[in-house]
Amino acid sequence: MKVGLLDTLGARYGRYWAAFLKELGVEGVTPDLPAAEAFALGQESLPDAPVQVQLVLGRVLALGRVDLVLLPQTPPLRGDAWGEALPDLLARRLSGLPPMQALPDGGPEMVAAATDLGQRLTHNPGRVRLALERVKPLAAPPREDMPALSRASRVTVAVVGPRVLLGDPDLGAGLRAALEELGLHPVTSAELPPSQVAARGERMEKAATAPAGEKELYGSLKLLDGKSAVRGVILAAPARDGAARTALERLAEQTHKPTLVVDVDAGQTEWPELTAFRDRITVGAAARPAAAGEDDT
Repeated sequence: MKVGLLDTLGARYGRYWAAFLKELGVEGVTPDLPAAEAFALGQESLPDAPVQVQLVLGRVLALGRVDLVLLPQTPPLRGDAWGEALPDLLARRLSGLPPMQALPDGGPEMVAAATDLGQRLTHNPGRVRLALERVKPLAAPPREDMPALSRASRVTVAVVGPRVLLGDPDLGAGLRAALEELGLHPVTSAELPPSQVAARGERMEKAATAPAGEKELYGSLKLLDGKSAVRGVILAAPARDGAARTALERLAEQTHKPTLVVDVDAGQTEWPELTAFRDRITVGAAARPAAAGEDDT
């Protein structure tokens, strides 16, 4: 059996799943097509889809003939059909794709999902148990450290957006480079300690019924928004992702700091509106004291 493994959508536990397949004796393959070519391939087939979906599709098509494709689950947003059922929607929109399965990207449910997957692939409970034991260290959460919030001679800006965008090195690089070019110090939500983000997310109004993706965005904003070093907030939405854009526009009302909502497409390197935003948050920043009540913890 040949199984494709995607590292898109801000995957954090790709090493775990790759090692697990190897321990099962299953051939695991990853797409080697450059991101720009994979995106073009996906865009040609689904021109109206969100950028992250186009990239996933391109990666799937680049795998060639495989028996199964594994991809990370993503925390959905309100009204987010793609986030809730990406494998099913891709199969409905395009015929001839290999079977796809979304797997937990961390959390306690990951081991249970691995057990079910191993049974499905090998029908050998003993081998599955041994494989799980050998890859157990890779399931442990990484060490959680806050990113540096200050940088010499630069003004810090928080960049908050879905992990599928900012956690993907190919999709998120253009915006970071543009901010760096403007002399800013961007700190992204993808860099934040997940446990601290989750704790802040539980303080969201109606958190018990809020979608996981919305709580993650809210928690990220609140974790950065209270830091005196952060002078402005960029809310970044994947291009053509209406659910993400709507969620971020709602989130913009949750901060009193200067805020800008932008869309980010594959390969995009310029956002004309960033210059005016930079000027807005940097003029007098060095002399401006931290606002009363800001949380530096």
